Amino acid sequence: MEYFADKFYLISIMALPFLLAVTLHEAGHAFAANAFGDPTPKNDGRLSLDPLVHMDLVGTVIIPLFAVLTGFPFLIGYAKPVIIQPGNFKGNRKKAMVLVALAGPAGNVIVAVFCALVLKYAISAGGSGEDWLINAMYYGVFMNCLFMVFNLLPIPPLDGGAVVEQFLPYEAAQKYRSIAPYGFFILIGIIMLASSIITVPTQFMTGLVVWAVGVPI
Repeated sequence: MEYFADKFYLISIMALPFLLAVTLHEAGHAFAANAFGDPTPKNDGRLSLDPLVHMDLVGTVIIPLFAVLTGFPFLIGYAKPVIIQPGNFKGNRKKAMVLVALAGPAGNVIVAVFCALVLKYAISAGGSGEDWLINAMYYGVFMNCLFMVFNLLPIPPLDGGAVVEQFLPYEAAQKYRSIAPYGFFILIGIIMLASSIITVPTQFMTGLVVWAVGVPI
């Protein structure tokens, strides 16, 4: 029973931060694409900060729960990808593609800062490391920094891959994009064999956000 109680508590402090991390990441892409002239996200109902609009049953609920219950090294999952039509972008299309790709990780930074601010004031109000809110908000900082780092890896179809692609010659970009179907397996390999590629920058970013906001340690 203690095992299940611990898992339930872990899920309770992870649920909201994880939901915000994956869904507002996609919202960032939607708002950026709309700003550059593509109405597709708006027409699809994705121009919203409501997490429920971006949730995916498998990626946002089932896979994360499985990861927690099986003790997977990372809480993995995803929201519904935002569909964009780059042909609708106005101005420099390559620049727009880069900024739209970076808008997702930028959304994670914004949520991480928000969680850090809540954490700061919860501690200032006399909260301790045993409090649910403090644990949930610290995890919110960590989770959003993790998603930022993860999505900036230069592996298609992640955002980092989309950025790199824009700086390659056409033929090289086509070959680089062809890696996308194998991206999931590459990522699993990194998680299992070289997780420090993700954990070290995530820990650095978490500490940076906490320090920048002035959270008392």
